[in-house]
Amino acid sequence: MFTIGKLASLASVSNDTLRYYEQEGLIEPAGKSPAGYRLYDNHSARRIRFIKHAQNCGFTLAEIRDLLALRARDKACCGDVRTRAVEKKLQIEGRIRAMKAMSKALDQLIAECANETQPVNECTIIAALERAAVSTKVH
Repeated sequence: MFTIGKLASLASVSNDTLRYYEQEGLIEPAGKSPAGYRLYDNHSARRIRFIKHAQNCGFTLAEIRDLLALRARDKACCGDVRTRAVEKKLQIEGRIRAMKAMSKALDQLIAECANETQPVNECTIIAALERAAVSTKVH
């Protein structure tokens, strides 16, 4: 059995992170010490590793909670988890495309800004951003 501090150290997270995970229903103590301290077991340590790995794959805590709930469901199957993984991958690919488009737009703005010594009120980047803000305004 581990105290919250020992578990946090083993899992390379902060005590506050563990408290938050507990508050969010992602982990729960296995019991309490005679002094009233929460105690965690190896199951909690495995669960935290699962959570951290899932976060590294892009899953939110809400999505991780759903994955953990699936794991506990008798009728759930690997296909249920796979579906969520495919959805997550598509979301990430969409974000990558959006970020590449942003990067390309910035490249264009940077290329158009040839005179770095120009006063800021004549800056082509500022002017382009202001034009874009006006053209996207909802009427």
